[in-house]
Amino acid sequence: MSKIMQSKKFQRKIEDFVCEHCGTSVEGTGYTDHCPICLWSKHVDMNPGDRAADCRAMMEPVGIEIKGNEKIIYYQCQKCGLKHRVKSAPDDNFEEILKLTRRGI
Repeated sequence: MSKIMQSKKFQRKIEDFVCEHCGTSVEGTGYTDHCPICLWSKHVDMNPGDRAADCRAMMEPVGIEIKGNEKIIYYQCQKCGLKHRVKSAPDDNFEEILKLTRRGI
């Protein structure tokens, strides 16, 4: 009887990148999945950190939900339409978060 290997749902990858939306150089922490300046992301993962998505298009921050002290940023892929959400990071641009609160979710 063979065993089926299951991939981990989260794979920590420490990667620096240049934001393709605003050009900011971002120092990754292993949990960094969006630009802290403009909040845009890139569609690179199927599961967090796996870099298995073929799309590779930009993901626009389209809304935010506030739950207690947490801010959840909602994204939509500009190419394939995938919707995704992530927690905001402590160093995220508060002005951009405020702009998203005006949009809702």
